[in-house]
Amino acid sequence: MFIQSMKSETMAKYLYSFTLLSIFIFSSCQTMQELSIDYMLPAEVSFPVELKRVAIVNNTSATPDNKLIPSDEPKKVNEVSRATAYHDGDARIATQSLAEAIAKENYFDEVIICDSALRAQDITPRENILSREEVQNLTDGLGADFIISLEHLQMKATRVIRHLPEWSAYQGTIDMKVYPTVRIYLPNRNGPMVTVNNKDSIFWEEFGSTESYVRSRLAGDKKMLDEASEFAGTVPVKYILPYWKTGKRYIYINGSVNMRDAAIYVREQSWDKAFALWEQAYQSTKSKKQKMATAHNMAIYYEMQDSIAEAITWATKAQELARKVEKIEDKDFKEIDYNRIPNYIMITLYMEELKVRQDGLAKLNVQMSRFNDDF
Repeated sequence: MFIQSMKSETMAKYLYSFTLLSIFIFSSCQTMQELSIDYMLPAEVSFPVELKRVAIVNNTSATPDNKLIPSDEPKKVNEVSRATAYHDGDARIATQSLAEAIAKENYFDEVIICDSALRAQDITPRENILSREEVQNLTDGLGADFIISLEHLQMKATRVIRHLPEWSAYQGTIDMKVYPTVRIYLPNRNGPMVTVNNKDSIFWEEFGSTESYVRSRLAGDKKMLDEASEFAGTVPVKYILPYWKTGKRYIYINGSVNMRDAAIYVREQSWDKAFALWEQAYQSTKSKKQKMATAHNMAIYYEMQDSIAEAITWATKAQELARKVEKIEDKDFKEIDYNRIPNYIMITLYMEELKVRQDGLAKLNVQMSRFNDDF
């Protein structure tokens, strides 16, 4: 089936195009109303409920001669300068930030921090992995059930100054990629329970009429590294703990009196009244376009009630109707003009997000079982 052949990566490729299309197409033909929804997704790591006290430790190797290592790259069009530098981040700042971010989530009963480098007295470099004996000593000494350890923190900063002739101005940017490595240790176990390697980036930007002004305003090395280290400490948290995500949703709001009245109820947060009107419109209309719109809106309603399976049922109906409305045939996507199927793209992208939520529900319920469903 054509619907099944649309890969998520293919959809992501057209997400930006769809966003632009929606401004022009939906504003005139299918007016949309944007909504926000907050929902929780599971972490990659699941902890037994008996693990209630965690110690956050700094297990990075000492770097007494830790200096920026510049690496020049070829300049691109309009670039005055471009340079890349590599650095080891400030592990003490990152460890504190990691502990604060975990404590803020209130997932564990107690969060203990040991931000002093455990390997500060090392004379020669050695493997960062904590031994079974070290883990036992740390958990006993800190009164913790287990250890989350920052093991390494690498950074890559690309600093660029550009001339913008059309604005008679200069732009300065710093794109800092951070690569924290975190390991989780349990007592009486050889080796780490899991290793979390992830990356993210933090960005600085300045504009000015002269190159010297922009250079003077951009973050200096210390400020850049301190802020990036603090940011890096927060990066592993969503891999370790369940986390909240804010998503955008869209409902159709025109085409009939019921649709317009339902949109008013949505703005007033009277979702049950809005749903009754959508359901009535779906049952009474013979228009495939109207059925598509109301089915999609009812899917949004069920998601707002956390009834994800029911939301997928209605989103699937909306997707099938969009396929008929926009006359999509069973053929390769390369032959399709994406500009003419905005409804199908939007609904299919929504289906992808619903499936992500559905796939994570069982794992999320296990991870949140320590709260007895009070979350």
